[in-house]
Amino acid sequence: MSWEDLFADLEAQFEALQRRDRDAEIADRTRRERAAVDLISRLAGHRGRPLAAHLVTGGSVRGDLLDLGGDWLALADGARTVLVALPAVVAFDGLGGRVEPAKAARRFGLGYVLRGLGRDRSVVAVTDRSRRVVTGTIASAGADHVDVAVHPADEPGRAAVRRGLWTIPYAALVTVAPAG
Repeated sequence: MSWEDLFADLEAQFEALQRRDRDAEIADRTRRERAAVDLISRLAGHRGRPLAAHLVTGGSVRGDLLDLGGDWLALADGARTVLVALPAVVAFDGLGGRVEPAKAARRFGLGYVLRGLGRDRSVVAVTDRSRRVVTGTIASAGADHVDVAVHPADEPGRAAVRRGLWTIPYAALVTVAPAG
């Protein structure tokens, strides 16, 4: 065996070890970076793309991810937009790997969105975790619950047609969608 062959063999082994160490370090860094990514950041990176949200009720909502906050998201399917309470989602189908900082999500919470719907007097269908759907207008939205003035979807929410007032904790809320 020549010295040159020995040195060449040792050099090749050394380079292979370095490559293996570098590959292991890159893989470890990648795993650590992925471990630090939260769901809101992934959702923020998916804005404008199609997504299916599978819900605790067993149903699902599909559409383009229009917008999101820390505890809600809005999926648009054509002209219809559905507000989904994030804690009611059990899985997403179609969520890509693109990430944006969580600060890309809206800073306001679900209650703020519901108060806006109430202010606009929008007639909505509210689904809770028991799969019950109540139709009416948002009468008020508190810190942890929403009051829905129940009335037919084709009637304005006047007292004469009101059938009651439902108070739904946010923890039980699944979706809010336009009625009808």
